[in-house]
Amino acid sequence: MAEDFDKVFAGLRQLMLGAASGMTVAKDDPGSLELRTPTIDPKTKQPGWFGTVTIKKTYVAYHLMPLYTHPEVAEGISGELAKRKQGKTCFNFARIDEALFDELARLTKVCVRLVDR
Repeated sequence: MAEDFDKVFAGLRQLMLGAASGMTVAKDDPGSLELRTPTIDPKTKQPGWFGTVTIKKTYVAYHLMPLYTHPEVAEGISGELAKRKQGKTCFNFARIDEALFDELARLTKVCVRLVDR
């Protein structure tokens, strides 16, 4: 299973890096990618959170933090992608699904535009 998760992680990592090319890579370790926004969060005085891809015990988590402040963006996602959503910002995958990855890439690009406002 871990080998499969490595492949899922690799696919989601590439997806996030490609769709969110304007974000700053804060961490890029095996099994863990963290992207920050180029803008400074007024509360923390640090670059804001954009997203993460992380291997967990039973899935690979894909977080898009702009969905926390703009939940309406996720209202138009497909039922299949909605089944993968946990909480406000996280999508969980245990295997590669090209159609859902394509939809997630489009959603990530929308989130990038929200950060650029």
